[in-house]
Amino acid sequence: MSHKNSANSPLYLVLISIHGLIRGKDLELGRDADTGGQTKYVVELARALGEREDVERVDLLTRRVVDGAVSGDYAVTLEALGPKAQIVRIDAGPEGYIAKEQLWDHLDSFADNVATWLREQHRLPDLLHSHYADAGYVGSRLANLLERPLLHTGHSLGRVKAQRLLAGGLHREEVERRYNMARRIDAEEDTLAVARMVIASTENEVEEQYGLYDHYQPKQMRVVPPGTDLRRLTPPQGNELKGAVFSELSRFLREPKRPLVLALSRPDERKNLATLVEAYGESEELQRMANLVIVAGNREDIRDFEQGARGVLTELLLLIDSYDLYGKVALPKHHTADQVSEFYRLAALLKGVFINPALTEPFGLTLIEAAASGLPIVATEDGGPRDIIRHCKNGFLVDPLDKEEIAKSLLKVLSNSTAWQRMATAGLRGVTRHYSWEAHAERYLQEIRPLIELRDELPPRPPLHRRRMLFHDRAIFTDLDQNLLGDPQSLADFVAVVRENRKCATFGIATGRSLESALTSMRRYGIPQPDILITRVGTEIYYSPQLTKDNAWERHIEFLWQPVRIKRLLAGLPGLQLQPRKEQSKYKISYYIDTQQAPCLEEIQSLLRQAELSVNIYLAFGQFLDVIPVRASKGFALRWYAEQWGIPLEHILAAGGSGADEDMMRGNTLAVVVANRHGEELSHLSNADRIYFAEHSYAAGILEAIEHYDFYGSCSVPREEEA
Repeated sequence: MSHKNSANSPLYLVLISIHGLIRGKDLELGRDADTGGQTKYVVELARALGEREDVERVDLLTRRVVDGAVSGDYAVTLEALGPKAQIVRIDAGPEGYIAKEQLWDHLDSFADNVATWLREQHRLPDLLHSHYADAGYVGSRLANLLERPLLHTGHSLGRVKAQRLLAGGLHREEVERRYNMARRIDAEEDTLAVARMVIASTENEVEEQYGLYDHYQPKQMRVVPPGTDLRRLTPPQGNELKGAVFSELSRFLREPKRPLVLALSRPDERKNLATLVEAYGESEELQRMANLVIVAGNREDIRDFEQGARGVLTELLLLIDSYDLYGKVALPKHHTADQVSEFYRLAALLKGVFINPALTEPFGLTLIEAAASGLPIVATEDGGPRDIIRHCKNGFLVDPLDKEEIAKSLLKVLSNSTAWQRMATAGLRGVTRHYSWEAHAERYLQEIRPLIELRDELPPRPPLHRRRMLFHDRAIFTDLDQNLLGDPQSLADFVAVVRENRKCATFGIATGRSLESALTSMRRYGIPQPDILITRVGTEIYYSPQLTKDNAWERHIEFLWQPVRIKRLLAGLPGLQLQPRKEQSKYKISYYIDTQQAPCLEEIQSLLRQAELSVNIYLAFGQFLDVIPVRASKGFALRWYAEQWGIPLEHILAAGGSGADEDMMRGNTLAVVVANRHGEELSHLSNADRIYFAEHSYAAGILEAIEHYDFYGSCSVPREEEA
């Protein structure tokens, strides 16, 4: 049996994807959490590689399942995917179908059985490619045992999923019990240490997700966008005006043959659809030129949705009413999966534009689908869209929170027919070149050839170190306005220090601003997206990288909250005026306060208590009064995070500069008051324990406190001498 492959000879490749139900036809996508995009990806990849002349053979290894509750297809040992590609099902653990979280104890058996099977083949593979953490564990063992190079694709990562689960309200002990998170993250770390190359979908994924790992090495990362099945996506056929989609939209639109501004996404706050409606509603020129179509899932009754989706759809309808956009905006209730491509084609036929205004967008599949349909695009300047527009040159990137920029970019596309045609043509060419499965296989093989040809000459990997803790051991939280926005040079120095220590310490921002306002300021001043963003005076919590909202926190703070009664009670007080609607939120009532006319804070609080209304009230910058639930504040939100993540308060540095920051700094946290604090709002804390009053202003004051507390110096990261 030969163990070597001469240069340029056809390759033998082995893909490993263990969990889920994998077969060559009629994939049961969405059947459960384990049978999703990854199963489709590995099957399509195996097929695409198997069609190449420079590939001799592709084996996709997965676990064999013998279970009466699922199809008998999954019990067949070998299944052809083409003349040179096949699925090989390997026995390991119980015969029945089990979730990936229950597979860990059976992975060593899977690895041993794979090694035995591979040694029975005519030669060993040239390369192993593992998919997801469980396959990474197996691939790492096989790579060491068989002396083969390992390529890895994570698909999703444990550290990121843990953040999402904690944001959903699960306690860390429950996360560990259900998901074996410690074993998963350990496996991912070990895989990154062994793998000679890691393939990711976007630059954003590389920086924001893999960058969280101790064994992350930028030089081993390669961005190869996944292939897209372009066969179902075509430019307009000319009959779209006779189709069901046009008929449905005609129910909403007075002039349905106008160009369409098309958006297609889930009804999720992060998709930023409300800002799109506002941009359209505030541009008379855009309204004259085009209709707006928002396809936001299927619904029977908005009231049946969970709270987040219900809130998004309700806000869209209220905005349509507020801007009086009837006859210009369509928000269809139903569509089939097959009709999605018809929406794209209809918009292209009518010389429209597709827009993805999401706050964050790791990949951007809808943008690729639109481009493959001959439709120019406008997209958020975040993550995947940057790569797509760089490759396809078929549209514009925008700040998703800048309504004027969104409207201007849409008008640029719609108002110039020559430019529209140029972008449509460039998009069609770009997706074929960069996002088809053929293009993916071509780029994939270009990347792996050097690994295979130089296998015996690859230099040794540098020594890498692991943290003692599974997650971050400490955190730094700072206000935005008083702390970060006043001195550009010290801000740049602070950002550099935060980036340098990212692996051991969480970076958080706690602000009175809304999410949209905070993100706008952060973009303007070059502040990186924090790991945790506490907004609206502690009533909302969001987690990176996808700004996942902490819905459990929202459920927690709604206790005793009666906003209608609060507004009614305070309506008659002198010196108080409600701020504009955009400054209000579900759990925050905001007023302008004239302290010369209004009662003092103690009187306002007493009045509310006498009416049996339990709330917290905060005065900021001497002119803004916020009333929020009794369980909410910046300090309570910080402590909620600390409890969820198991970080001692003594390991948290809180930086503030106004009265709304006070309860974030009191107690057992380390704290700093920057020199440019607003007036005397925090002066009474000068004798409090563990609160440092900095001599410097803005971010320089925070850096001063970091040195004072030796905050990062005591970080639990192994040093070289400990190795």
